[in-house]
Amino acid sequence: MNWASWTTCGVFAGTGGVRTEEVGVVKGDLTVHTTWSNGQAEVAVQYSGASEWYTMAGSPVPCPSEEASRSFHQSVVEAVRAGGVATVPVLHGVE
Repeated sequence: MNWASWTTCGVFAGTGGVRTEEVGVVKGDLTVHTTWSNGQAEVAVQYSGASEWYTMAGSPVPCPSEEASRSFHQSVVEAVRAGGVATVPVLHGVE
C-alpha cells in the first residue's frame, strides 16, 4: 500500500472561512492536512494547536499519485487562504 501525507500549519483562513462536514464553517488560524492512499486524497483541517480534526467539505477526492497529492495539497492550502467558505478544490483531469 502506498501512502503519503502533507501538513501545513499556520494557514489563516480568508474571509468566510472553510466549510467542514462536522461543524460547518471554521475560521482563523488553521492547520491543513492531506492524506493520500489507494488513489484517493482526504483533507482535514483543525484550529492550529487544537486536537480535533474536521473533514473539509468535498473530501475525499480521487487523486492518481503521490506527486499529484502534493500539488493538490498546495491547492487546498491556497483555497483555505482565499476563504469564501472554501471547500476542497476540484482536481482537474481525474475521473
